[in-house]
This record gives sequence, structure tokens and C-alpha cells, in this order.
Amino acid sequence: MSHDDADSAQEVPNLVWTIVVAGGSGLRFGERKQFATLAGRSVLERTVESSRASSDSTVVVVPDDAVATTQDMFGGLSDVDVVAGGATRASSVRAGLAATDDGAGIILVHDGARPLASPALFTRVIERVRLGAAAVIPVVPLADSIRHVDGHVVDRSKLQAVQTPQGFTATALRGAHASGAEATDDATLVSNLGFEVATVEGEPENRKLTVPSDMITAEAIVLSRHDSEEPHVDNP
Repeated sequence: MSHDDADSAQEVPNLVWTIVVAGGSGLRFGERKQFATLAGRSVLERTVESSRASSDSTVVVVPDDAVATTQDMFGGLSDVDVVAGGATRASSVRAGLAATDDGAGIILVHDGARPLASPALFTRVIERVRLGAAAVIPVVPLADSIRHVDGHVVDRSKLQAVQTPQGFTATALRGAHASGAEATDDATLVSNLGFEVATVEGEPENRKLTVPSDMITAEAIVLSRHDSEEPHVDNP
């Protein structure tokens, strides 16, 4: 490993930026899921709300033809910027990176289609970066039994599902994207540079919306959270 915790444990500036990647076309979903309505608000609005609770600024990356509409959606928020994405996820992240402040010390990357990530999860990732990790990913254990395509059973206790937001020192993330490489997530690109990827506990409810039926579950979770936040009033 060419970089270790000692290398990445340099003092990290406090400024935190989050890149919300919402540039997908929604082919599997049937529409652009980031703009679908979830319990009265768009998926993207709910995603950005959690980001803003823990970040100094948020960059929202959307398809080019949705920039104006999304700017209107967040037009009154000085800490939210909207930019056009690219043809791939990695190119969309790079578009978001280009819009971040050069003084950013920590940069998170979050899927726009994960509206149920709590502000506490964002904070957990940020604090682990502050403790010296160059890259941090939330993980959850697998609930389903797993079989390899050749038929043998895979020991799921040795596997974890990776979520977002993923957090990085700005130096590590910018370096990982400097070559223009492609990967399914940013932690892979940072790991390819030799940085160790730390993990924090993810959230089972932090699911990525993929098909329309996912919205039913997501709405139930949003409504249950709202009910739990309602103040309890005893009957006289």
C-alpha cells in the first residue's frame, strides 16, 4: 500500500462539500426517479435535505436538460449549486468536483436516488474522515442468502453491501478522478491509488430506489419517520 493512515491523517480543513449524483435516465424505473414524488416532495429534495444538514455546500449533478428545472427547485438556497452531469457516473462526479471549492477539505459523494440516508449517517462518514481516513464507505450486512453463478453457496457473513454517502479527503478524491478512470463507485477509484478504505455502519433503510415498487417501501419509511417525530400529547 503506497499510502497509509499516517499519510492521510494530515490536518483536514473543516469545509465539507457533498456531491449528489442525480444524472441517471431512469430506464429501469420508467422515469427519472430523482424527480419522482415521494410523500409530497421530490426524491431529490429529500436527498439534498439530508446532505445540507451536515455539509457546508452541496453540488447537485443532473442531466443537462434538467439543470434549469433543478435550479428552480433549489433556487432559494445559497448553499446548493446545480451542474450538468456526463455520460457516466464517474464523469458526473467529475462535473460535481469541478464545481466544489478549492478549499474543501472533505468531499462526500451521494446517490441522488438514496433519499432515506439520515443526517446522522452523513455525520458518521464525515467524522471518520476527520479521524484520518482518506476514504470512508457505509456498509450493511447482507440479509439474503447468496449463491455463486456456478451454484455454490457464498458465505454472506464475509460480504457487506456498500452504500453512499461515501466520504473522502478532497486530495484523495481529486487524485482518484484525475486520470478520468471509470468505476461503479468512488471508493474503488481511491482504493486503486493505494489508499485504505475505512468503513462505518450504514443504515438498512438507506436503500437505492431502482424500480417503481421501491417507492412504496420508501414512502412507508418516510411516513413512519414523520409519525415518530410528532409530539405526543396526553389526553386531559
